[in-house]
Amino acid sequence: MDSAERHAILDQLERMLANPLFSHSKRYPSLLRYVVEHALDGNTDHVKERTLGIEVFGRAPDYDTNQDPVVRTTAGEIRKRIAQYYHEPGHAAELRIELPCGTYVPEFHAPVMPQGVADVAPQRQGWLVPVAATALIAAVAVLAAWFKPWTQHPALDRFWAPLLESPAPVLLCIGQPHFRSFPGEPAIHSRAAAQLEDAQEPASPEGLVSLHDLYRMGKHYTSLTDTVTLTRVAGLLEARGKSYRIRGELSTTLADLRDGPAVLVGAFNNDWTLRLTGPLRFNFVNAQPRLYSIQDRQNPTSAAWKVDTSIAYLKQTDDYAVISRVRDPTTDRVTVVAAGIAYWGTSAAGEFLSDPKYLEEVSRSAPPGWEGKNLQIVIGTKVIAGNSGPPHVLATHFW
Repeated sequence: MDSAERHAILDQLERMLANPLFSHSKRYPSLLRYVVEHALDGNTDHVKERTLGIEVFGRAPDYDTNQDPVVRTTAGEIRKRIAQYYHEPGHAAELRIELPCGTYVPEFHAPVMPQGVADVAPQRQGWLVPVAATALIAAVAVLAAWFKPWTQHPALDRFWAPLLESPAPVLLCIGQPHFRSFPGEPAIHSRAAAQLEDAQEPASPEGLVSLHDLYRMGKHYTSLTDTVTLTRVAGLLEARGKSYRIRGELSTTLADLRDGPAVLVGAFNNDWTLRLTGPLRFNFVNAQPRLYSIQDRQNPTSAAWKVDTSIAYLKQTDDYAVISRVRDPTTDRVTVVAAGIAYWGTSAAGEFLSDPKYLEEVSRSAPPGWEGKNLQIVIGTKVIAGNSGPPHVLATHFW
């Protein structure tokens, strides 16, 4: 760990200890500070119950940890207060210091979208949220600080090199809902809705698209998980000094995609993703109503990677995604795709493309010169109570 990372963690520690959850106690700050500082120094042998009791709480060297569980009870309370701290407004985008159960060695993680937000039931209209530019910019800034341009991630950097080395800004194109309706109103297909002024009945008394109709079109809405994935990618680009621009799928044109490299987020809510991946080995299909899948053209009879959307949301157990990096023959630009069958897969794709360990794993079995080839990676993720787990590689293809 370099000095910049160490200072970032220590700054976060001070920020947490200044919070009333910790500052009104003597025991909690003392123990948390001790374990964090020793973990940063690599002295994890000192982060054990007896040692902590002696050095932090002044117990005798031979004290009975069963009769005096001061370390365990204090650590348990610290875990609760850490959870409370990150649940408070304004802390979700901060670097995370965690004290996992069963150990006194802390862990440090990049900021993540609070699970309480992601748990909002997606079958409700609230799952489609307006893009908040201020929140997005703030999240990108935090992620950029976390990715740190001075930290080298060979496989991750080689994957993104064709986009980073392009002189043009990267276009980030996020999927948007193709249907939008409100209770008691018929659904409107977003692309057809763009032509409302040609309808038999005008959308407003003046014959123009009203603000009400504009919102019904879905042009101001994205999936929350897609936005998180977009933020991860934007943070990575920001950290490497690469300029980018963000567009919704509904407002992205072929001319936009020809201007420079692009990242397409989302599958069935992003027509550009379906168009690009359609001719490739791994592509998205909707052969039956409510049954969506990833097809392998080299094994077209297999139906292993599928999601039945008629199953209850909380009973879904798996989702799948395709990560592609290809030179699009139509635009002659390198394009990256991060797209899941459902939103859990897209979220896992964002994690895969921003966490160095996943591409390091792929690079170990990739063919020589893979960084200059087109590639596709199929990943899977377990879904537990509506939340996605870590991604795992199911198939790769290089050409």
